[in-house]
Amino acid sequence: MARQLDYHTIRAIFTRFQKQEPEPKGELHHVNAYTLLVAVALSAQATDAGVNKATRPLFATVDTPQKMLDLGLEGLTEAIKTIGLFRQKAKNVIRLSEILVEQYGGEVPSSRAALQSLPGVGRKTANVVLNMWWHVPAQAVDTHIFRLGNRTGICPGRDVEAVERAIEDNIPAEFQQHAHHWMILHGRYICTARKPRCPDCLIRDLCPFEDKTA
Repeated sequence: MARQLDYHTIRAIFTRFQKQEPEPKGELHHVNAYTLLVAVALSAQATDAGVNKATRPLFATVDTPQKMLDLGLEGLTEAIKTIGLFRQKAKNVIRLSEILVEQYGGEVPSSRAALQSLPGVGRKTANVVLNMWWHVPAQAVDTHIFRLGNRTGICPGRDVEAVERAIEDNIPAEFQQHAHHWMILHGRYICTARKPRCPDCLIRDLCPFEDKTA
């Protein structure tokens, strides 16, 4: 685990991220807050591309909690059977859809606590929805951010919540809204797990990682 980078280095890193991609976007397909919630819940231990393959046709006709309930557990299970852990995920989506209809008038709640009370919705999923839909600077820490944060010293921490706190505490406020998207994309495509693409890295000179690839 690298040491926490100083303020000026972090500012320089995120200035470069921002210049390269001023408005980074999440890669999960969605059409509204509900489909975003469902897509993120389905993405646990699955790739965004794999989730999108199943949800694009699904969300073309099923884009509200009530429509999901009308589709039913069997129909949803069939629609997402290419996604890992699809049976349990289908049960969670049906149950959370029931709760949204019964308790929230069919709307997705906009607080972390309410979101996390839904089946299959953890802190990371809640933070993604808060960030992407309501533009709250919530930090969703996935495996890419955890690796990147500890490898580079941008946001080191021994667990996910420690990394989340390191982002909130150390990244300048003006970069907080897009911080997790910049880091996810950088970790997914450049600072990869087995063989990071250091020659293609725009923050190579600011990164303390000793085992850089040639």
